[in-house]
Amino acid sequence: MQIQDVSIKDSEIRLGQFIKLANFVETGGLAKEVIANGAVTVNGEIDTRRGKVLRPGDEVGLIDPNTEEMLAVARVVNAGEQPQDDDDDLGEYFDESTADDDFDPEKWRNM
Repeated sequence: MQIQDVSIKDSEIRLGQFIKLANFVETGGLAKEVIANGAVTVNGEIDTRRGKVLRPGDEVGLIDPNTEEMLAVARVVNAGEQPQDDDDDLGEYFDESTADDDFDPEKWRNM
């Protein structure tokens, strides 16, 4: 199963808030119910405390309490730690702060 990285703004987040942010559930009431029913794991252990503090690196899983099958897994990451998108062709070569805003491609082609 693929682990989804979910970034948070601060250095910590509560379990109930995180499972909503990770789209495991849609509402806070449903988050409370799912956690209380033992359907959420934190770092591989079932946790029934919706106020449990999570920090970057923690892994949260959603399991089916009847079959104990893992339905989804998400990892807490800081917003600044999220990996860069490899689709950026400009990447390491383009520096917007030193870019020439008056660049005219037609002038360059005609040189």
